This record gives sequence, structure tokens and C-alpha cells, in this order.
Amino acid sequence: MLPPERRLPDVRRLIEQKQYFTIHAPRQVGKTTSFRTLAEALTAEGRYTALLTTCEAAQAAGADLDRGISAVLQTLRQDAALRLPAELRPPEEDLSFDPTTRLRDVLIRWAQRSPRPVVLFLDEIDALLDAALISVLRQLRSGYPERPRNFPQSVALIGLRDVRDYRLDLRPDSHSLGTSSPFNIKVESLTLRNFTADEVAELYSQHTAESGQVFAPEALYLAWELTGGHPWLVNALARQAVERIAPDPVIPVTMEVIEAAKEALIQRRDTHLDSLIDRLREPRVRRVLEPLLAGEPLGADVLNDDVQFVKDLGLVVSTPDGLSVANPVYREVIPRALTSLLEQSVGVPRPSYVGQDGRLRFDLLLEDFRAFWCQHAEAFLSSAPYTEAAAQLVFMAFLQKVVNGGGFIDREYAVGRGRVDLCVRWPHPAGVERWAAELKVWRDGRPDPQKEGLEQLSRYLERLGLNEGTLVIFDLRSKASPLPERCSRQELGNEGRRISVLRL
Repeated sequence: MLPPERRLPDVRRLIEQKQYFTIHAPRQVGKTTSFRTLAEALTAEGRYTALLTTCEAAQAAGADLDRGISAVLQTLRQDAALRLPAELRPPEEDLSFDPTTRLRDVLIRWAQRSPRPVVLFLDEIDALLDAALISVLRQLRSGYPERPRNFPQSVALIGLRDVRDYRLDLRPDSHSLGTSSPFNIKVESLTLRNFTADEVAELYSQHTAESGQVFAPEALYLAWELTGGHPWLVNALARQAVERIAPDPVIPVTMEVIEAAKEALIQRRDTHLDSLIDRLREPRVRRVLEPLLAGEPLGADVLNDDVQFVKDLGLVVSTPDGLSVANPVYREVIPRALTSLLEQSVGVPRPSYVGQDGRLRFDLLLEDFRAFWCQHAEAFLSSAPYTEAAAQLVFMAFLQKVVNGGGFIDREYAVGRGRVDLCVRWPHPAGVERWAAELKVWRDGRPDPQKEGLEQLSRYLERLGLNEGTLVIFDLRSKASPLPERCSRQELGNEGRRISVLRL
């Protein structure tokens, strides 16, 4: 555990100023743990009656307002019974009140009877639906002017999204509550940042102190780099490393152990990763991720709210180079999830690509992919879940099938790059072999991408310190020559480097 308030520097100030605010952050970054710990600390200090409760149970009520409000209040009482002394607990709900005022009544009487100002943290607020959501927000707003003697001094709504993005199933998918929401009293909308590299090292050092198992400095940095500091990923990666890959505390955790742990984590597809994968087919998510996977600019139909929604899910982040997948683990999970069925249907006998010296035969791999593409391209392009990125995804699936369990693929793609960069790392008896490829798509109305691709690939190779690479050009123009007539492969020199150009 790391001190939660370190990532919440402004929250105490907002509470002292009697403010209502929202906290939004992706799943499993520590929102619940942080605010439960904060509530316990505030109560223990003797200044406030502070409680974290959740609205999650009300989700099952759907549009039933009475059941939804009762579920919120029942959970409130249960959490208070667990965490607050009797004199600080809220009163029973009065069922004679209409559900549209019942929550307000309980909060009024709680604030009046509590010897300290009440601070309420409402977790999973976006689990509420339709009328229940609107009613809770309106009841909080209506009691706001009465704080702190007759209503909670401070209320925080905690969820995946900012309050303006809370959605109503009764409205079309393109609508949210809007800026003039029933909770327009909120003064700020905060988020919970990820761990820094130093915090990852601090967290892992606690394991070292308990077990004696040492993390190599470069392994600590790699763990932060692979996860982007996402708290769940940071912990899950370490768990795989010390329980599955290096279970003996005598064995140090090296970069190789962290790499193997990352692969094991991806293969396990725990609930956290599965919940992200479930989102990939949602229209709002697809509108953002599809051009990103293809390296294309965002489409004209993509709204800023769509981008913010995908950011709030924790799938993407803004970088100086544009919109990108949030971390390298997600960068691998997303294309592999989209091509899992394709991988299963591709018969690729990996041993045939491994020479007697243990090296991977990339030349043979490219020849076989060319034959595979000529035979199956039309079927895969028409059935792929993300059609704009279908060619890139098929190549990645083929490559993943070859290296599974034997090597690693580093993927680089972002909105507007116009390409996808791949680097295969293949361990063999003499060391680690690296092979780089760049994927380009030739579409209608655009010039032949070879010249630009050669320049981009040369820069990529320079960054990797390699002298050879492969440029793959998918010709998807409507008037392109039929397959396999347009398939070719040639060797070129560019800026002193040897480039294999594969046209498909």
C-alpha cells in the first residue's frame, strides 16, 4: 500500500471549503481504497463524520426509483454500521417520504444529529440509472444550500466519468446529462493519477523488505513503463512475477522476469483486462480506437466527448505525439483481443520458422504471409471487427501466432502517425534477435506510401539501432490490381540500411 492522500492533494482543501466535487478515474486505480482510507482518517481525527458508501447495489433496480433510492440508503446504513460509532451513524429512512425526497430527508437528519460536520463519499455513482440517477443528483443539489448544519458539509461523487457524462438509458446513445446537469453545484472535477516510477519502486520495496526478494533497478523501471503506473497493473504484474515466474525469494526479479510476467498477465486476461476488452465493440470506443490502430487521423464523426469517454475508461491518453493507447500492456491486449479468433484459425507451424541455430527465419515468415494474404485477404478484410485497421490486425495476428511463447512483439501506433511500427524480439542461444517492420496502407486518393514509409522506417530503425527492416504496404485501393498480381517483394537500400519491401 502507498499513502492514498498523496494522489489526492486537493481533496482536504475542498472538504474544508464545504465544496461538492466529483472524482473520476478508470477502473481499479484505487478510488475506493483511497477514499475509504481518507474517510477513516477524517473520522479518526475527530473533526468530521466521514463515510464512503457505494451506489452499486442500486444498479439492479434499473429504472425503479423506489428500489434504487432504498438500495442506496440501505447500503449507506450498512457501511455506517461497519465503520462509524453508533453516535455518528445516519438515521433510518422514513418510508412515508416519497423516494424523490427520501435521501434528502435522511441526510438532513444525519447532519442535524451528528456532533461533527458530515462528509459523504458516494462511490460507483455512475452505476445509478435513469430516474434514480437524476433523483439522487437533484436531492443532493436541493440540500446543498443547507450545509453544514442541515446537510453534509462536503459530498464527492466517485465514478468512471465526470458528472456531465453520466448517461441515461432513456435517452439516445449520443446524449448525456449535459453541462446543465442536476449536479451543477460541483465546484471541481478531479481525477486520480497513476503511480510514478518512484512510487512503483517504493511499493515493490515493501515486498523486498518482507521477503528479501530483490528487484533489479532496470526491472523496476520496466514495470512502471509497461503499466504506465496503473495501480492494478502494477500490482498484478508484480504478483505474476513473484508468485509464478520467480516464486523463490532467492531468485531476483530481473527484466526477463517482468517480461515473462507481462506475457502471463496478458494470457490470463483477468477481470480487469476482460472488462476493457468488453468495451472494444462499443461504437464510441470503436470510433476512437479504430483509426488509432490504423495510424489514421480521427474521423469527422468522432466527437470530443467520444475521446473523453475512452480516456475516462483508461484506454487512451493524450501525449505530445497525439492520442495513444494508455500503456504497453493495453497496447498488446487490444489488438490481440480483436484478433483472438483469427489467431485460432491461422495454422502456422512455428518450428518451420526456427532455424537449427535457434534464430527466427523472418524471410520465410514473410514469404508465407504473402501466400496467406493472397489466399485469405478478402475474407478477413470483410469480417474483421475493425475494418479500417483490418490489414494491420491480420498481420499482427499472424506474427503473434508465430512468436507466441517464444518471443515478444513491441507495438507502436497512435492517431495520425500514418503507420504501425512493430519490433519482434526473439531470444536464441547467442542472445536476442530483433526484427523491425512498418505497416502502411495505400488507400484511394493517396500517393504510393513507399517513399514516406522508407523514411519513417529508417527513423524507426535508427532509434532501435538496427540496419535492416521490412516495409509492408497493403494496397487497399478500389482499383488495385487483383490478388496475387499485386503481391511482390524487393530488397532496397535506404540511408545505408537494407529494407525489404513487401507489397500486398
